[in-house]
Amino acid sequence: MSLLLFSLFISKKWSWYVQMWSLAIASLFSLGHLYAPFFSYEYMNSYMNYDSMSSILISLTLWISLMMMLASQQSVKISNNNHSMFSKFVLALNLILVITFICSSSLLFYFMFEASLIPTLMLILGWGYQPERLQAGMYMMMYTVTASLPLLLTILWATQKFSSNEMLMLNSLRMHIFSSGSPWAWSFLTLMLFTAFLVKLPMFSVHLWLPKAHVEAPVAGSMVLAAILLKLGGMVFYGILRFFQCFNFISSYATTILFSLAIWGGVLTSIICFRQIDLKSLIAYSSIGHMSLMLAGAFSNSSWGWGGALVLMLSHGLCSSALFALANYTYEKTHTRSLFLSKGMLMLLPILAMWWFLFCIMNMAAPPSINLLGEIMIFPSAIFSSSYYLFSVSLMSFLAALYSMYLYTAIQHGGKPKFIKPFSQFKIPAFTLFFLHWIPGNFLILKSELVSMWV
Repeated sequence: MSLLLFSLFISKKWSWYVQMWSLAIASLFSLGHLYAPFFSYEYMNSYMNYDSMSSILISLTLWISLMMMLASQQSVKISNNNHSMFSKFVLALNLILVITFICSSSLLFYFMFEASLIPTLMLILGWGYQPERLQAGMYMMMYTVTASLPLLLTILWATQKFSSNEMLMLNSLRMHIFSSGSPWAWSFLTLMLFTAFLVKLPMFSVHLWLPKAHVEAPVAGSMVLAAILLKLGGMVFYGILRFFQCFNFISSYATTILFSLAIWGGVLTSIICFRQIDLKSLIAYSSIGHMSLMLAGAFSNSSWGWGGALVLMLSHGLCSSALFALANYTYEKTHTRSLFLSKGMLMLLPILAMWWFLFCIMNMAAPPSINLLGEIMIFPSAIFSSSYYLFSVSLMSFLAALYSMYLYTAIQHGGKPKFIKPFSQFKIPAFTLFFLHWIPGNFLILKSELVSMWV
């Protein structure tokens, strides 16, 4: 954290390089924490504590931020589009997220949870390239801030009731509600707490702001906003599991309804993927489908489901971020995001086609990716919750493979486009970027207990 603070105030001339190095060092240090005795819950002081779930998500946040800075060199740094301010916003967002992952106070968690929207909005407005970016920013703010107000009211009420805002005190709130003997009161409280998280994740039916924000995102990699929204998703996912943990993972009628909505919503968004003609929009909708699967794992009420959801969050963070970076490189070469126009890239850039293939098969959970491990853990836990989920979960898995194949073939196959001008070949930084996404996404399966055994 001190590294991030130091790099925020470094001089403008060296800021980009120093900030990239500080992110690299910080991510390596946080990965080192995974090799500690990670089954314990470590208490640092009255404001901060962490466990292996916090360490994993902090590592993911810092690693993806480093990838983001690498991806944005071409369009932000080289084009002199105020790169110093851009990197400062990215680091400020990282600092907010790290504090969120290690704070023990529910009120501080909420404050940091909402504060992360400010740098995100600034990145959309400052480095967006279409006039609709203001509308996209407003969509995001209105959806997420409005939905988080019930969470704030619940936290304030619990703080006033028990004279403490510690997250672990929420367990006393559960006991208080249970003693009233009303299961409907418990369901209402669950909805109040989780609405804020589900809108930001986002869950199907409150997901409309996400494709809008992605499509209007800066081409300063398309990955920039993608990675930031993935961090928000990671923070939301952390909030859901942490609050579940504080409630001793006891489910209610509301969680059953949310479970069903998440799974069938994932099926519907997978079908919507086939109707997309915009490259970034298709990847955004596939992201919502994966988030639905994560929710299924979180609400399944089993240790396999929670572990699988964490693994899927990690793999999705790496895979989706890489897909948006690939979409950005394809856009830079073809100057179009249309699936119908950007065909035949296999003939023009076979190396880029290879990376598209590797990440598309990772997106469909092919071995040896940790995506496969996450799905193997989530599917049984969802089916054991209720056998009625067997059909929807199978359909979601099948459609995920189908739209990943559709995404690959739509861009790579076909005749050479006539309108594309000659362009330079692939550069070394792009190789580095994709390689650093692919390595952890596929080699972590060799040491899978690091990322799956946090419960």
